[in-house]
Amino acid sequence: MEFSSENIALSGNKGKGIRSDCFVSLEITKSGGLEIEIQSKVNVFYGNANRSLALHILQFFEIKNAKLLIEDTGAIESVLAARIEAAIKMLVNSDKSYLPAMLAANNYTTTKERNRFSRLYLPGNSPSLMLNAGIHQPNGIILDLEDAVAVDKKFEARFLVRNALRAIDFYGAERMVRINQIPKGIEDLDYIVPHNVNLILVPKCEETGQILVLNNRINELKKLHNISNEIWLMPIIESAKGVMNAYQIALSASNIVSMAIGLEDYTADLGCRRTNEATESFFARSVVVNACRAAGIQPIDSVFSDIADMDALKENVLKSKVLGFDGMGCIHPRQIKVIHEYFSPDIAEIEKAKKIVLAFDDATAKGLGVVSLGTKMIDPPVVKRAIKTIDLAINMGKLAKDWRMEA
Repeated sequence: MEFSSENIALSGNKGKGIRSDCFVSLEITKSGGLEIEIQSKVNVFYGNANRSLALHILQFFEIKNAKLLIEDTGAIESVLAARIEAAIKMLVNSDKSYLPAMLAANNYTTTKERNRFSRLYLPGNSPSLMLNAGIHQPNGIILDLEDAVAVDKKFEARFLVRNALRAIDFYGAERMVRINQIPKGIEDLDYIVPHNVNLILVPKCEETGQILVLNNRINELKKLHNISNEIWLMPIIESAKGVMNAYQIALSASNIVSMAIGLEDYTADLGCRRTNEATESFFARSVVVNACRAAGIQPIDSVFSDIADMDALKENVLKSKVLGFDGMGCIHPRQIKVIHEYFSPDIAEIEKAKKIVLAFDDATAKGLGVVSLGTKMIDPPVVKRAIKTIDLAINMGKLAKDWRMEA
């Protein structure tokens, strides 16, 4: 075991407004054994358990002499363990990992065709926002290691995200992680691939080579850890170069299920201001949608940054849907309901889909090779889209499962 020349490490968050977290100060000493001090308003309830956990982690990493100070603001066990391990690995070179048990509820996989109306961004170094995120029922939870994490906090955020994937119940939401920009993001994979991540977001994706490098490392880790589940990818297009290469990127790997556009970085790359009218991004959004449809994957729109204006969000969602997007990102739980409501099929779409599906049923029953509605022939892709609309309407509670009985 090798020790750093620096013998003090700091990990975690503290200060006004910090909750469900802790701040750890660890000093490796030459003698004196293990000294553990815990400062917490709930010490009387959890002090002994936290002290026992801290001692166990230090012993797990074979640390015999150290001073550990924990300033606790209500951290759960997996958060406390992540903070302590991060501090240890700032000082100690060890290939061991202290992993919380995998929550039974988290042993689920997701499918390529899964609904991705909403994906909720959560800063990867802020545990308080992770703990109850699943109860808001977004389609996906994004644990963000990129822009939402300060540069000097990225190392410790990896441990927090890893433990969250294992120990926090997200109530069936697709567990997503946005890694850092490649090549830096390759280092993030060790902390997420072995721990049941469902989908990885690839920021600032500009060329197919980035996807190739990423998948090579993912496959190495899957083989190393005997992982058979598919890990999906969502490249994020955030530059003019990325827009021009969008179709090639969308086709570059079979595990790409969707592609998103990030308009803050895209407009910055163009040197223009992002507006609610979005005329400055119309070309890029149209290119991304067409690239996705041609490649058979889901196009996902950018986030809407005004978390207080639900009317403006509604208008943005409707515009996004008209352009052909299947969903968008959100940065606050209150946006989820609006996004789900207006990305899901409306009454006119449902009624049209019902007529098409009934015509398909009738043609199938008669053994006909073609489907027609009135005097108009219906192509197989139209029938497929109508069936998907019906399934979405049923899943969203807008249509009864036995709707054919009422038709």
